[in-house]
Amino acid sequence: MTDLRQYIRDVPDFPKPGILFRDIMPLLASPQAMAQAIYAMAQGVPPGGIDQVVAIESRGFLFGVGIAQQLERGLVLLRKPGKLPGDIRRHQYALEYGNDSLEVQADAMRPGSRVLLVDDVLATGGTLAAAAQLVQDCGAEPVASTVLIELEALRGRERLDGMALHSVLRY
Repeated sequence: MTDLRQYIRDVPDFPKPGILFRDIMPLLASPQAMAQAIYAMAQGVPPGGIDQVVAIESRGFLFGVGIAQQLERGLVLLRKPGKLPGDIRRHQYALEYGNDSLEVQADAMRPGSRVLLVDDVLATGGTLAAAAQLVQDCGAEPVASTVLIELEALRGRERLDGMALHSVLRY
């Protein structure tokens, strides 16, 4: 198994001073590393399984497609505001460097379905916590989340209210 850390580039002071950005572009450029990352992330499925994969815009989409295919489950996309037609549910949340919102089509998740949340990085936990709340607002159950990278010093795991979290790389 390849060490996926060699495909993660550190970019200091991005998007603002004091932030160390973990750039996954080198990983995306390697078909082997990308396949290995998707496989490793898919191992985050809890006992009892899941019914749907929910990927968070935008880099979560890159992993969510492969995980959904591997698990043979449908994929739901949580988008930034203004990108989806129809009846929309929205949740606003705070990031470590600003505010944001996530939206989903109101009928995208079946009520009662067990959901696996997918994103690239867990930092402060605001995005995954917002995604979990949005899933609950749609009547589904966020049972687990999987990320490529967890930034442990930011303690984002603590904001997930006990939801199972699988992280492939921890920094």
